[in-house]
Parts: sequence; structure tokens; C-alpha cells
Amino acid sequence: MIGGISYFHEFAYDLLAENERICAATFDGAISAFRNGRLQKITVLSSSMVFESASVFPTPEGAQQTSPPPRSTYGFQKLATEYFARGAHEQYGLPYTIVRPFNCVGIGERRALRDHDVMSGNVKLAMSHVVPDLVQKVLKGQDPLRILGDGRQVRHYTYGGDLARGIRLAMESPAATNEDFNLSTAQSTTVRELAELIWKKVHGNTRPFRLEHDPPFEHDVQKRIPDVGKAKRVLQFEATTTLDQMLDEVIPWIKAEIDAGRV
Repeated sequence: MIGGISYFHEFAYDLLAENERICAATFDGAISAFRNGRLQKITVLSSSMVFESASVFPTPEGAQQTSPPPRSTYGFQKLATEYFARGAHEQYGLPYTIVRPFNCVGIGERRALRDHDVMSGNVKLAMSHVVPDLVQKVLKGQDPLRILGDGRQVRHYTYGGDLARGIRLAMESPAATNEDFNLSTAQSTTVRELAELIWKKVHGNTRPFRLEHDPPFEHDVQKRIPDVGKAKRVLQFEATTTLDQMLDEVIPWIKAEIDAGRV
């Protein structure tokens, strides 16, 4: 089920139940393949949402075990997936690597499936993720631009190509066995900064930047700031693509999607 923060309460049970069934079946298959000599390791894509209730920033690996549990069922299920990996290793010896991508940005995402439309002013949200939805609102001429909350929420927007490279390194590196890694850019960006950068890329100096604020979603975490030192030290991984470079790729793609009537 692909979606953003609106999914966390809209599908609070389904996200937990369906993903738990998928994970249990996947780990059953992995344990069987490992015991039969047909699998070396399982690599688990977790989520930054395991740190939903963290209070230490930058947040290091291991904080998921010392922080309060995630408040959303989505974050809780992602944390449960990590415990599947640890439990399978403890009982059956199945080697694992856990990776946590942070705020993936790229092209190719399709409209999220939901039972009803979610409006933000005069624009219907499309992907449930902040970058493509802010881009489509600016391209469609929304002025003032509407954002959720006060705009001070901090995120680390990480290019999908960088994340793919980090995941591959985690899969292939012997040093990654039975370890967990935050995969992320080291650059912090507020939602307001993101919105202003998109606005200026689309409008230049032809329009003054204006914002209106909608009520935030219930599970809109104010800070999600990872410690990226372990991935750099163990995997030699760094996310090097800048937000400016990401937007140079995403904005034309969203424009093409709008022109084709898909957004």
C-alpha cells in the first residue's frame, strides 16, 4: 500500500495487518531457503518512521530500542519488521541487514490509491508525499501555496538513486551482516524551505512567495534527523545529490504527468 502520511490514520488497521501477513510469509520463506542452503541473507527495508517518537537528534541506529514506540500503526509495523529480522536470526541464525531510507525523492511515483480525494485548497493531492504534491500545486498555479502545519517540520530529502546505491552496498558488504543503517542525506530542510525552493524554481522572481497553513496530519513528526555516520563508516555510503538537483529532475516529470492528465 503506497501512500504518505495521510495513510497512517486512514488505513491504520490495514497497514498493520496486511504488512504483518506479508512480512511473516516472507520471513517464513527466507528461513526455509536459508536452512536449505539457498539463501545467504535477508535485507530488510525498514523506515525512518521507527524513530517517530525519538527525542535525540541526529538520531543514531539503536535509538529505536530506547525511544518510546512509534505512535502510528505504520511506524509500529515497520519496527515489528525489524524485530522479525532479529528474531529470525536469534532462533534460526538467518543473517540480516536492516536499512532505513529517509524521505525518498525521485520520479515514477503514481497516484496513491485511496477511497476518497484529499483536497489542499483548490488542488487534489496526488502522491501523498510532500515533494511531488508541493510541485504539482505550484505548477497548477496555487497562490498562496498551502502547506500542512507551520512549515518548520524538518526532513532529510534523499535522492532515490542515492538510496538505491546505499541499499546495494548494504546487500553486498560483508560488514553489513546483522547490522542496521540509516540511509539518508546529511542535509536538513524545513518544509517551508522546500516550498520556497520549489516556488522559485517554477516562478523565478515573477511572483512573491506566499504561504497559507492547513492543519497538520495527526502523525506529522516535527523532526526526522538521522545520524548518517555509521553508513559512511561501514558502507562508505554518502548521499551526494542535492535537493536542487532532485527538483531539476522532479519538476519536469510532474509537469509531464499533469499535461498527460495523470496528476
